[in-house]
Amino acid sequence: MTTTSTPDAARILDIATGYMASKQLFEASRIGLFAAIADGADTVEEIAVRSGVSERIARILADAMAAKGLLVRTDARYTVADDAAAYLTGADAQVDLAPFLTFLGEISYPHWLQFGHTVDTTEPGDLQMDDARWATFMAGVMTYNRLHAQEFGRHLDLAGATRALDFGGLSAEFALSVMAKNPGLHTTFVYAPGFEDGIAEAVEAAGVTDRTAVEVGDTATATPQGEYDLVYANHVIHRFSAEENAQIFRNLRAAAVDGATLTVLDFFLDDDVDQRGLDALHAGEYLVIDGTIVYPEAQVRGWLNDAGWKVRDKVALPGSPRVLLATAV
Repeated sequence: MTTTSTPDAARILDIATGYMASKQLFEASRIGLFAAIADGADTVEEIAVRSGVSERIARILADAMAAKGLLVRTDARYTVADDAAAYLTGADAQVDLAPFLTFLGEISYPHWLQFGHTVDTTEPGDLQMDDARWATFMAGVMTYNRLHAQEFGRHLDLAGATRALDFGGLSAEFALSVMAKNPGLHTTFVYAPGFEDGIAEAVEAAGVTDRTAVEVGDTATATPQGEYDLVYANHVIHRFSAEENAQIFRNLRAAAVDGATLTVLDFFLDDDVDQRGLDALHAGEYLVIDGTIVYPEAQVRGWLNDAGWKVRDKVALPGSPRVLLATAV
């Protein structure tokens, strides 16, 4: 007699209950649970006192985070895992992701409750933003960009360039991470109106004012002038239409010398059998939040090729977008 095996439902339930882990992570971050444990509050009783919650809540959150590997529980005592220590312990963190988790909990998560409307209409939800919510939004996005910039600097070797153009992005930190490794690199920032003050402040804080220039230009139409051997188009394309992106890449090619390198950092949809999960999930996030687009990688490659850029490599940054590296031909 033959028997037919029945797949279990574990993967389905793991996805379906994922919001439970998310909400508990947001709250653990909000009450400072990871920082409390890193500072020595390693029992439920001590965590409760340090975090200002009941022992029941302290146990629930600590056990949930231990179950997800962010804490380690041994003999009823908790320690912080290495990745949580690097990103969830507040002022001592390598990059403090708390503002990003606050954005997810207060802006993104409630917005996903409108996803049914988005599915039926292909329209984003209603952000209902006021000044306080915009502050939360921008603090979260810029914190996430800080993580992306860290990984960009760690995983890409852009040594040898002398003149860089940072065009139309959302954060100066990508270019600054490369300048920190290349003391002979001069960078021109061409950003949309309203960003110039923040760029100037970031440049001054990094101590590279003498190696930078900051200009203002509409990203969709600006035609930067120069002969650059390194060009960044990071976190740009999801904010613009296909036609605008095609023109942006033509404009950037006109400002680049033959053999120049272009970085295109964003999330992409794959044509491969295995879709990278982080990118696919952000396609829904971008749509429900503000209607922006995660484009198929093949479409982006087409724009680049038509504009005179040849893609030579693709780098997946951990916990961050991917980068297409292209050469001016």
